[in-house]
Amino acid sequence: MGRGARCADARPAQPPHSVQRQAGIAASIPRRVIALMRRYIGRPAGFVLPALTLAGCGMFDNMVDSGPAEGNVGYVSGFLGGVAADEPHAALAARDVLSAGGTAADAAVAAAFMMSVTLPSRVGLMGGGACLAYGAGHAEADAIVFPAGRPVGTGGGDRPAAVPLLARGLFALHARHGRRPFESLLAPAEQAARFGTRVSRALARDLAPVATPLFADPQIRAVFAGSNGAPLTEGAMLTQVLLSTTLAQLRVAGVGDMYNGTLAQRIASAAPQAGASLTVPELRAALPRVVQAVTVPAGNDIAAFLPPPADPAGATAAAFQGGNVGSVGGALPASATVVTLDRDGNSVACAFSMNNLWGTGRMLPGTGMIAAAAPDTGAVRAPVLAAGLAFNANRRAFRAVAAGSGQGGAPAAAAAALRAAIAGQAPTVADPGRFNAIGCPGLVPGREATCRWFTDPRGSGLAAGAD
Repeated sequence: MGRGARCADARPAQPPHSVQRQAGIAASIPRRVIALMRRYIGRPAGFVLPALTLAGCGMFDNMVDSGPAEGNVGYVSGFLGGVAADEPHAALAARDVLSAGGTAADAAVAAAFMMSVTLPSRVGLMGGGACLAYGAGHAEADAIVFPAGRPVGTGGGDRPAAVPLLARGLFALHARHGRRPFESLLAPAEQAARFGTRVSRALARDLAPVATPLFADPQIRAVFAGSNGAPLTEGAMLTQVLLSTTLAQLRVAGVGDMYNGTLAQRIASAAPQAGASLTVPELRAALPRVVQAVTVPAGNDIAAFLPPPADPAGATAAAFQGGNVGSVGGALPASATVVTLDRDGNSVACAFSMNNLWGTGRMLPGTGMIAAAAPDTGAVRAPVLAAGLAFNANRRAFRAVAAGSGQGGAPAAAAAALRAAIAGQAPTVADPGRFNAIGCPGLVPGREATCRWFTDPRGSGLAAGAD
């Protein structure tokens, strides 16, 4: 539902009976409208008002509508959709995108880039992830898979780093399902990094337990420690100038610069100083994949899930069907999720990871980026990326979406949250899993009033929307 008032009654206006009445009518018209009348019609407002009314209320509406233009917060009135994310700043950034007329994919992209600033312990430009995307009016869902992978070479150094894929993965998601300019979705994160943002509870919880070993890296200490040397706490101001410069370079030069340009060369040069080894050819060769989602019946709906190896052995689909998930990794909370829904019924569920909490624990000099840990190297295992969504194939409409984190507990969390969201109920998930979910039992488009959005109450995220 876009901006712009609508006339409920378009009856012709009665002619004025006196100059005094004409003046009174004209006085009630905004000055901007009077100026337009005089410029294009050349008559006082009072004399042309009857003609404007006879011409149709649509013309008058266009003249008096001073609401925000598309691309600005407030452009969408009424139902705009919803978002749930593991970090509040990211959820609000996504909601602003929906309010400005963006799609669910646009909102997810903005949230991911914002989390690279506000929750770098789990989401970063040097990391990766995977997303499910459903387009309203379709009878299938996409899976865009872009995990931070192990370098092809044996590498070197004491902190093997993963080959980053977050930026390329988000670009692929946007290319298939986005509407707003990609660079506009980077801008909020860039500004938050440059001008500072308050440390959320989610980030403070990830920072405090590991501050001592993490601050062995002087660059990380310079950003995440206060003037007293202690880790930043909830509510403290966090400024990341170097990261903002990197985000600005991505915005101006494009995502390709990180994989085959100046930024790629800077990453390759800085990696050895962070105890890692990454080469420009490895960056150039790293590409996201668009694959078919795993689907299973869900009553009158179809449920879609991320496929292996993003979700090992299809654990989330198995859990949704009531199967025994078994062991799919440890309980290390190394991932974060976001789910989005827009006014048209498009939906996205994403899970992101640095493959380890705080990745390698080293920042690449001069970039502001923390390196993700190379997977399958000793204690570091590949992340479990769990997400699912449900849609009605006959009506081609959205029903529910959910994503789970908590490594070994992620598949069960995502599956339980999706089942509850389909019914419009608040999910209940056992430890160590955490969830974000949106459910519209009455389907969207159609019955938007049935929609509800949820974030795990045991976490520190935020669910937001408007109707």
